[in-house]
Amino acid sequence: MTIIKNFIIKFALVAIVFTAFSCKKENAAVTDASNETASLQEHPSLILTAQGVKDIRAQLGSIPVFDNTLKAVQEEIDAEIALGIDTPIPVDYSGGYTHVRHKRNMVVLQKAGVLYQILDDEKYAKYVKDMLMQYEEMYKTLPLHPKTRSYARGKLFWQCLNDSNWLVYVSQAYDCIYNYLSEDERNKLETNLFKPFADHISIDSPQFYQRVHNHSTWGNAAVGMIGLVMDDQELIDRALYGIKDLKLDTKEKDDDGGFLNKDGKAGFLANIEEPFSPDGYYNEGPYYQRYAMYPFLIFAEGLHNVKPELKIFEYKDGVLLKSINALLNLSDADGDFFPLNDGQKGMSYYNDALVTAVDISYHFGTQDPGLLSIAKEQNKVLLDDSGLAVALGLKNGNEKPFNKKSINLSDGPDGTQGGVAILRNEDVELVFKYAAQGSSHGHYDKLSYSLYEKGEEILQDYGLARFVNIEQKGGGNYLKENKTWAKQTIAHNTVTQNETSHFNGKYEVGSQHHSVLNYFSSENDKVQVASASENNAYPGTELLRTMAIIKDEDFEKPYMLDIMKVTSNKANQYDFPYYFLGQVVQTNFDYHTPKTLNPLGNKNGYQHLFVEGTAKASSDNSKLSWLNKGKFYTLTSVTNTNDELLFTRIGANDPEFNLRREAALMLRRKNTKNTLFVSVIEGHGSYSPVSESAVNSNSSIKELKVVLDTEAYTAVQITNINGNTKLFITANTNTSKGEKHNLKINDKNYEWSGSYYFE
Repeated sequence: MTIIKNFIIKFALVAIVFTAFSCKKENAAVTDASNETASLQEHPSLILTAQGVKDIRAQLGSIPVFDNTLKAVQEEIDAEIALGIDTPIPVDYSGGYTHVRHKRNMVVLQKAGVLYQILDDEKYAKYVKDMLMQYEEMYKTLPLHPKTRSYARGKLFWQCLNDSNWLVYVSQAYDCIYNYLSEDERNKLETNLFKPFADHISIDSPQFYQRVHNHSTWGNAAVGMIGLVMDDQELIDRALYGIKDLKLDTKEKDDDGGFLNKDGKAGFLANIEEPFSPDGYYNEGPYYQRYAMYPFLIFAEGLHNVKPELKIFEYKDGVLLKSINALLNLSDADGDFFPLNDGQKGMSYYNDALVTAVDISYHFGTQDPGLLSIAKEQNKVLLDDSGLAVALGLKNGNEKPFNKKSINLSDGPDGTQGGVAILRNEDVELVFKYAAQGSSHGHYDKLSYSLYEKGEEILQDYGLARFVNIEQKGGGNYLKENKTWAKQTIAHNTVTQNETSHFNGKYEVGSQHHSVLNYFSSENDKVQVASASENNAYPGTELLRTMAIIKDEDFEKPYMLDIMKVTSNKANQYDFPYYFLGQVVQTNFDYHTPKTLNPLGNKNGYQHLFVEGTAKASSDNSKLSWLNKGKFYTLTSVTNTNDELLFTRIGANDPEFNLRREAALMLRRKNTKNTLFVSVIEGHGSYSPVSESAVNSNSSIKELKVVLDTEAYTAVQITNINGNTKLFITANTNTSKGEKHNLKINDKNYEWSGSYYFE
């Protein structure tokens, strides 16, 4: 009996111990799992999320575009790790070694952090940590950058803008390795690097940070994103609303001549409210919209993930996501953005910022299948939750063509400050700008336009005068010719009065005004029209421009009709340039070419134009035909025998060859009060250097004639070489779609409803 009792006692003790051990082990497992879950929920959470990492890992090997992107990034970063870490003392402008190295480092850090999360390979986390510690050691004693050109100097870079770029990227890397670091390591980085860094680009540089501008958008995003990672509410609030209780001199300007804080508005939310119209057009133009979209969207994604209660993607009626559609529509057939305002030609939606834009727009928007077709062309995705969504959409074959049609994009916070109209018909695209000034990156080019066929320029907008990130050319920054040439009115396809730029080239005047839409019509597949007026560029002069793309069966391709109506209270000289690209083939007027080239003028851009040929118009129509990239084009303009015709070429007073040597035909009309400029540009035929054959190399227009011009209406008659005649009538007033018109021209009555008539 005693033996049995002892056995029972021993068994019970063993059971208790075993149970206790099992419970302890189970509780430890639960605790570990809870800690791991809590940790993953907290970090990463900025762009990558804990759930996103799990989903990505589960799909790896079955999502081709994501897998290929991941492979390319891994190869890139492995090569960087093999090279070792270099964080040099900053000394250069854009394009110099130290500038490029630090710029490269920020991208490498972000990508290495992502690789650590997705591949769970500690070498990437260690690489990020080691580089961040080098920056921490350097930044503690780093003075302002030695280059003094910027209105707001950074420390790593010559301007705070680039410092902000760096922190936007590096905050993502820090989020990815947050849990890899010890608490002491995090405190060290936050105390000596991240918090001082955020303070420098904000508190120490309010002239950069406290404003509405693409510069400050980067600053807001940088401060806000590192604030989200650090869970620093002060930094988050500073990012969203600006520096509390700070007021700046409203008359102070930046390097580009724009006001720093004229209206006192600042912070990320203000930078959403002010520059974007309800249609998603960004007032600085597509080049800078592309640049600003990365911080706009990447910070918005972070806010959505960490602070979902802000509903950031719903802010201002969801304008951030709307803006992607607007931006994509502001590109030509090749995906290159139209160079409105300061814009470098060739910038396109293949840029990494647009990969970000397309992926985020798809993931957080309506999952528009048209965006997938753009993503397919880009052939890479973000290595995060939104990139996974796009990759899965492509894998499942959900993409549909992104159809770019004629579109009218309003400008201004409320959509009441003019806009940009894009007319598209078959392969022809017309970009008509009747917008507001466009901040400090705006040009003095009211009612200007550019014309494209299949992505090739027919009539060009010059764009900016800058060699971006090419150190040999002005440190990679804006050249003086950007102000003396590229911004001036005569550099654009619009009218210049008395050799003076619109608003006399003064930003403080131009920024107060905008052009006004007369009407926009794109319902008719064969005739698409935009019409707008400008009454402030030249006091006492009113400009009304109506532009149409017309598909006429009597012509090989759609052609452009341009009607510029000028009404003034005094006689003026009007210059009307056509910046064509290619070689002159034929004119119907005789011109004289001088033996010595001289500038056309001495200021307002005229000092940069050589005069290569002069002529007097000899008929009611003056014609110029040219050949460009195997295609023929002809300009037909209504002229009178007092008109002068000038062949000009850019490049005068440009000893450093900062400007492209490109040509124009300029129509000059002197001592004229009220006048009308009417022209047609038609594309026709082709030339093959292989077969050496020219097809349809002659214009199809026999006569272009103004048959009526009153305050209310302008009518233009177009007769082709076969004698077929078409009439276009535009209403200069009373342009609503329901308005009924009754007009007699040459004893014939014309009745129609709407803004224009064509038959």
